[in-house]
Amino acid sequence: MAEELKDREREAEVVGDDELEEGEIPDDESPEDSLAAKSGEPIAIQPHPLEHSWTFWFDDPSAKAKQSAWGSSMRPIHTFHTVEDFWSLYNNIHHPSKLVNGADFYCFKHKIEPKWEDPVCANGGRWTIACQRLKSDTFWLYTLLAMIGEQFDYGDEICGAVVSVRPKQERIAIWTKNSSNEAVQMCIGRQWKELLEYKDQIGFISHDDAIKLDRAAKNKYTV
Repeated sequence: MAEELKDREREAEVVGDDELEEGEIPDDESPEDSLAAKSGEPIAIQPHPLEHSWTFWFDDPSAKAKQSAWGSSMRPIHTFHTVEDFWSLYNNIHHPSKLVNGADFYCFKHKIEPKWEDPVCANGGRWTIACQRLKSDTFWLYTLLAMIGEQFDYGDEICGAVVSVRPKQERIAIWTKNSSNEAVQMCIGRQWKELLEYKDQIGFISHDDAIKLDRAAKNKYTV
């Protein structure tokens, strides 16, 4: 019995060492969190800002037919600045597999318009991948995460990306700033393929060639 009482006394001493004195705050809890918990108020979560702000744009195919000038049917949807903003938007908008044929959905750095005429895009071009209908959702998401998460070595050279839904296939393209810088373009193309684990060859076409030659434009670079 004496030994049992001693054991209980030792347990009480151990428990007592772990207990906090009145007003003491645990090491991993801030004073603000402690006050919020006591008052019953929700603890605010600090947002995680992105290095750049980004804007979603949508080009509605039903509006394209009514517009004479290319690009005049594009509309900015929303600009996001934090990781939380991105997921809030992404989880509440249609993914490529749910878009109608002819739709183009863009994500570009804020204040860069997804048009060849934009001064930032004018001397650039685009890398493009193609995939079967209804198969682009994962590629699109991974492309967005790589861009906004600054996973490219030359992320400053990237203007944005677009997914284009067509009857036979879906295409995703990354637009860049300077088509004449081969080393930078090749690096972006290789990294994109690796991030997506994309097996087929992809090509880069400059905007100048696309404007002059339209569908006859040939790849300037391939990886």
